[in-house]
Amino acid sequence: MSLGKAERRPRGELARVLVVDDEADIRELLDLTVARMGLSADCAATVAQARQLLEQHRYQLCLTDMRLPDGEGLEIVRLIGERYGETPVAVITAFGSAQNAVAALKAGAFDYLAKPVALDQLRSLIKSALSLPTRSGSSEAGQPSGAAAQLIGESMAIAQVRQMIEKLARSQAPLYVSGESGTGKELAARLIHDHSARRTAPFVPVNCGAIPENLMESEFFGYRKGAFTGADSDRAGFFQAATGGTLFLDEVADLPLLMQVKLLRAIQEKKVRKVGSTVEEAVDVRIISATHRMLKDCVDAGSFRQDLYYRLNVIELRMPPLRERQEDVEPLVAALLVRICGAQPPRVEAAAMRALKAYSFPGNVRELENVLERATALCSNDTVLIDDLQLAPAMAVSDSVGRDGETLDDYINRVEKQAIVEALTKTDFNRTAAARLLGVTFRSLRYRIERLGIEE
Repeated sequence: MSLGKAERRPRGELARVLVVDDEADIRELLDLTVARMGLSADCAATVAQARQLLEQHRYQLCLTDMRLPDGEGLEIVRLIGERYGETPVAVITAFGSAQNAVAALKAGAFDYLAKPVALDQLRSLIKSALSLPTRSGSSEAGQPSGAAAQLIGESMAIAQVRQMIEKLARSQAPLYVSGESGTGKELAARLIHDHSARRTAPFVPVNCGAIPENLMESEFFGYRKGAFTGADSDRAGFFQAATGGTLFLDEVADLPLLMQVKLLRAIQEKKVRKVGSTVEEAVDVRIISATHRMLKDCVDAGSFRQDLYYRLNVIELRMPPLRERQEDVEPLVAALLVRICGAQPPRVEAAAMRALKAYSFPGNVRELENVLERATALCSNDTVLIDDLQLAPAMAVSDSVGRDGETLDDYINRVEKQAIVEALTKTDFNRTAAARLLGVTFRSLRYRIERLGIEE
C-alpha cells in the first residue's frame, strides 16, 4: 500500500480509520483488522503524512504509534484534539511503557494499546471508539443537555463540572473524582458512563471500604472452583462483572497496600488472574475512582502507593461542595422536594429558604436532602418553616471568621467537631443516626470522630 494516500476501496458509508505507524508489518496488521471489521483504513508512516490525510478526509478513529521518524504520536493527539475534536485517537505504546500511556491520556487520547498488539483488545477499542455519541453541540441558551441536564444548578462551579463530564465521557482514561462526602461523586461517575461509548455495558460501583481485607482479591478478580474452602464453583469478580463497561471504585483510599499492588497491575496490563487460576485473562473496563479524603495526602503518609495514584489520577474531576455554589440551593430544594414528596411538594417559607442559603452544609447535597426529608415530616399546612429545618446555628456560612491566631485548618476542624458533637448529642450518641443526620456515611463519621478525638 502506498503511504500517505487513501487505499482505494469502495467506501460507501464505511467508517474510516487513520493508521499511523512507521513499521510496515504493524500497518498491515492494523489495516487487515480494520478491513475485517467492515471498515476502511488509510495508512501513514510519519507525522507529516498523517497531517496531510487529516486535511483531506474525516476520520471516525485514529490509531497512532508513539514514536515516529519525524516526531511523536503526542503531536497527532494534540492536533486532532485542537482541530478534529470529533475524532477519537488511540496510541500504541511500547510494552510496559506506562509513562507514555499516561502522557497520551493526559494529552487527550481516547485510549492506548501496548505492543505487541492483542487483536481482541484492538477490536474492542475500535468498537468502543465507533460507539461514541456525537457531541451535542451548543444547547439552547442556558439550558443544559445530555449529562448536564441531570446536574441541578446554574452556578459557575457546576457549569464547569458539566463541561468536564461532556469531555470525559469521550475518553477511556482512568478518572479520579475528588470531593467531600455528599457532593455527588457517584452521580458524576454514572453520568460519564451513561454518555460514553460504554453506556450499553454495566456500571459496577464498589465501596472499597466495605470489603473485608481477606476477601478483596476474590471479590475483585473472582476465583476458580476449589481455590479455597467454600469455593464450590467458579465465580466472576468485579472486573469481570464490569466487562465492556465502567468499574467505579468508591473510597479507593481504603484499599490495603497489598491490594493496591494487584490493582495497579490489573490497570496497567488490562489483565486479571482469578484466585486459584494459573492464567491471566484480558479485561476491558474503564476505572473511575473516588474518595472523600485527599488522596495525595494518603500518598505522602505512605498509606497509598504513588504509582497507583498516578495511574488512577490521570484526569481529576473535582465535585464542588455545596457551600461553593450557594446559588444552586434554591433549585436543588425544589428538585429534592419533588423527589421526596411527589408532584405536590410543600412550600418553603422565605425565612426558611434564607436559612438554607446561609447554611454551610458540611454533608453537602446529601445533607440537604436529609434536612428536607426531616422538615417535610415535621411541617404542617404544607409549609416548611425555619423551625422545621432544625439547622445547627454554628454551621451558618456567616460564622466564617476564625478566632485570634486560629489557622484555617484549626477553624475547619473546630466547626466540624462542633457539628458532629451536636449531631451525636441529638441522637443520644447513636452513630448511625448521627451519620444520617449529618449526611455522611457511617464509616466517614467514624473516621472523623477518630481524627478529631471526639469522645463520648
